[in-house]
Amino acid sequence: MFGISFSELLLVGLVALLVLGPERLPGAARTAGLWVGRLKRSFNAIKQEVEREIGADEIRRQLHNEHILSLEQEARKIFTPTQQEPTPFQPVATPTIHAPSAESAPAETLTAVEPVPVVAPADPVAPAVAPTTPAPHDTTLPPRVS
Repeated sequence: MFGISFSELLLVGLVALLVLGPERLPGAARTAGLWVGRLKRSFNAIKQEVEREIGADEIRRQLHNEHILSLEQEARKIFTPTQQEPTPFQPVATPTIHAPSAESAPAETLTAVEPVPVVAPADPVAPAVAPTTPAPHDTTLPPRVS
């Protein structure tokens, strides 16, 4: 861990025995052990909390990115046309009736093709009808009675 060998630990133990004496050495060793245990537990708790925070930040970032991607996909759906745009003119066949001849029965045939303009659908975002509420300073309205 810190690179302390057995001989160094033995030397620290002998110095502690000489300084503290045989009566106080077991209590001092117990107290030192408790402090070392508390320090290890607190460092482990801090380490786990930091790892949880890093994991939570990563999850938040991932959820944020997924939210942005879903918004981007919705925007693409809105701004890219999914249906084919209507052509300005679509041909419509009109029936032509021929006069009966002596050798054939009356027949109806389709011969002429006329272009018919196609009206584009109204913009779903723009209002269909302009608001009809008059302005408060409109002089064409009768005066208010209060």
